[in-house]
Amino acid sequence: MEKLILFISLMVCCLAEKKDLSGKMFTFPVDSDTIYVKLKPDLTKTFLTTTVCMRYFTDLQRSYSLFSLASPSADNNLLLWNEKNGPFNVWVAQNHVSFYGMNNELNSWNSLCATWDSRTGIGQLWLNGKPSNRKSVSPGSTSLTGDLSIVLGQEQDSYEGSFDTKQSFVGSITDVYMWDTVLPSKNIQYYMHNEIYRPTEYDSMSKPGNVLNWVSLDFTTHGSVVVEDKIM
Repeated sequence: MEKLILFISLMVCCLAEKKDLSGKMFTFPVDSDTIYVKLKPDLTKTFLTTTVCMRYFTDLQRSYSLFSLASPSADNNLLLWNEKNGPFNVWVAQNHVSFYGMNNELNSWNSLCATWDSRTGIGQLWLNGKPSNRKSVSPGSTSLTGDLSIVLGQEQDSYEGSFDTKQSFVGSITDVYMWDTVLPSKNIQYYMHNEIYRPTEYDSMSKPGNVLNWVSLDFTTHGSVVVEDKIM
């Protein structure tokens, strides 16, 4: 009986609970290889199209990871990477494409969205309302499948691990969403202007992410990540 009670207690404590993080942010306060947030997607499928949106605040002037999605077969299955003094890189299925001229602002909130379509490989970034050039990466790939590991604050050099302090994110992240479709540019502009909901539009693409949804997020924090009220 004691073993059964212990087992039930362990199960209860380890169950993740979805939370509404409206008006909240994750703060990653120091360089580290142990501070991160693990996100659990709401869908388990093969992703042939996707959109990821997020806002971030930092004063980092080195390279760092913003969003890291890995599978057991590939660590850089979907990675949003800000290169020091260089381009934003989007990795898909172990290949990457670079977007130049996409400069974020230090000590200010930056709104970022990335889209990718497997059929053509076409990927695109949007930063603070400005669209990037459209480029192809890993066309035809079906690698975004299986038990996906999604991490904020670190870059996965192996599935669920092998973090490097020099690649860690220091700052704050909020409003993280992911869809299993490529959002039209008008919907991305809604996000850029803090408008997820549109009263006159009820298609699935105008609603919060069906893969990751900030207002109903399944997550676990690790290390000294702080969940706090969003600073303006």
